[in-house]
Amino acid sequence: MASSKAPRLLSYDAAIGRLDWPGAVEALRQGHGLPRAQIADVFLGPPTGTMMSRSAFIPGLGYGAKTFTVFDGNAAIGLPTVQGAMLVFDSETGVLQAVVDSPLVTEFKTAADSVLGASLLARPDSRHLLIVGAGTVAASLVRAYTAVLPGIERVTVWARRAEQARELVAGLKGIGADLAVTEDLQTAVGQADIISSATMARQPVILGDWVRPGTHVDLIGAFKADMREADDALMAKASLFVDSRETTLNHIGELLIPIASGAITRDSVRGDLYDLVRPGALRRQSGEDITVFKNGGGAHLDLMIAVWIARMLAD
Repeated sequence: MASSKAPRLLSYDAAIGRLDWPGAVEALRQGHGLPRAQIADVFLGPPTGTMMSRSAFIPGLGYGAKTFTVFDGNAAIGLPTVQGAMLVFDSETGVLQAVVDSPLVTEFKTAADSVLGASLLARPDSRHLLIVGAGTVAASLVRAYTAVLPGIERVTVWARRAEQARELVAGLKGIGADLAVTEDLQTAVGQADIISSATMARQPVILGDWVRPGTHVDLIGAFKADMREADDALMAKASLFVDSRETTLNHIGELLIPIASGAITRDSVRGDLYDLVRPGALRRQSGEDITVFKNGGGAHLDLMIAVWIARMLAD
């Protein structure tokens, strides 16, 4: 039974050194073993200054609401573009248990989501990871993938601006894999076992003709209806999976655009994480299978991670 004491305030700076990537991935794995979440999103304000509230209820886990603002012009005045917090409520009493810094939840949710997908879909003998993009998410992806999939021996980073990729690699410490930068994306795609893409692309950056059999492709960046990172050829020839049908199929260009062109149908998506974590689930069919996992996010994932963070910082 939850107590009535004041909720804990869990900041990024106080928490970041006390959390681990295997724990985050396991929290999502266990969360998807629970009944499917109820989720709802609210978006308010103009495109230049938007407030989003993403809420979820998971039986046996609790209630959560992540509310944050996105102000594109803040960078010019030295303020964060995204600001917000996640509220976590007890499942039995509705007591507010924790207020968690939104960037902390988002960082662990985003990378752990992708790595859980890769752990279920990538070839077990995968050794070479290609990161497409060199922003904040890319750094988390390198850390998460190498912490959870110890077979990865080499990580290559590509970005439109090569200097950004070099800065990312130079800032990564304690990574148990060889790190390198490439300016030849096509060749890198053709050599990688796992490709994880986190860009703001609106036109494909990963082409199906480049991807060799047996590759796992993790798509993160596209989150709007006009955004995509993979072309129709890749989507048409791959075994497609998503983290959540509810948050991807009707909302994200990565799926909407190839569905509209006829390259795929809604039924081309073989499953989501709720399906994939089940024993005997339909996953990779052979070592030659190309698998694509679309990481679309969602409030239910935020809730799973926020509850895990609160538990990890309970002492």
